Amino acid sequence: MAPRHPDVLHGVKAALPLIAAERGMLPVYDLDAAARHADALVLTASLPHVLVGLWRAVSGGASRPPRAPLAGRGIVANYLHQLTGRVPTPDEERALTAYLVSVVDHGLNGSTFTARVIASTGADVASGLAGALGSLSGPLHGGAPSRVLDALDAVGPEPEAIATWIRGEVAAGRRLMGFGHTVHRTSDPRSELLKSIAQQLDGDRTAVALRFEAESEAEQALAAAKPGRLLHANVEFYAAVVLERVGILREMFTPTFVLARTIGWAAHVLEQASDPKIIRPAARYVGPPLATTASSATMEA
Repeated sequence: MAPRHPDVLHGVKAALPLIAAERGMLPVYDLDAAARHADALVLTASLPHVLVGLWRAVSGGASRPPRAPLAGRGIVANYLHQLTGRVPTPDEERALTAYLVSVVDHGLNGSTFTARVIASTGADVASGLAGALGSLSGPLHGGAPSRVLDALDAVGPEPEAIATWIRGEVAAGRRLMGFGHTVHRTSDPRSELLKSIAQQLDGDRTAVALRFEAESEAEQALAAAKPGRLLHANVEFYAAVVLERVGILREMFTPTFVLARTIGWAAHVLEQASDPKIIRPAARYVGPPLATTASSATMEA
């Protein structure tokens, strides 16, 4: 299923360079460490407001005045308040905080590597963050949580229906969103954390997710499709349950992920900027052998 409101992510990709231009941010090559840090701080601190503003614009809420900030509450509570229109409970605030912390960074994934490549050229901080966001916008990287809910919507609560649905997906050659990871070959520790939070929040969706996980790990068709490799739930699986439970619409799942991961990208950009060498991976030609044509042979003679 296609994303419902890609405008938010496209808007962020445009907003970051615009903020940089308005503030006159220079390439990191021309800045000292303190100035780079200041630019990164401005961009990451702006992001919650950018996300909420873009969501209001695409969801028809731009004509209404923004909600007043919650006095004495932090960024997470106010972000939830602006998106949902209600005051989040302490449990909801803690749950979203745990999610954001768990996904703030995860090594040299595609988007983080993109940010570091851009930073290695000496470009400004905003360019590194916008480039990383472009990489993240692919559904194989940052779009899985909303697709997890699509799967949970499709199967219903009965274990038999879940097993039948999984076999159908495997037979059709489709990926099981929310399962498997290129790094974590056993259980994803972030998934375990979010699973415990989902269980604390409780609810019908959590019960279905637990059954889905159990059926997927027991399903023979899935094991046959990936011989020698058990597919465990990854961070996106229970993230979907937690994000929905705290009141975030699935259209804002990936933008909320961006809210956290941008901080990780910024840290990588700053670290890379301290190294004067440009990232230039080598490539090896694997095409057909080059043939010498008659004309080139004549010219050589």
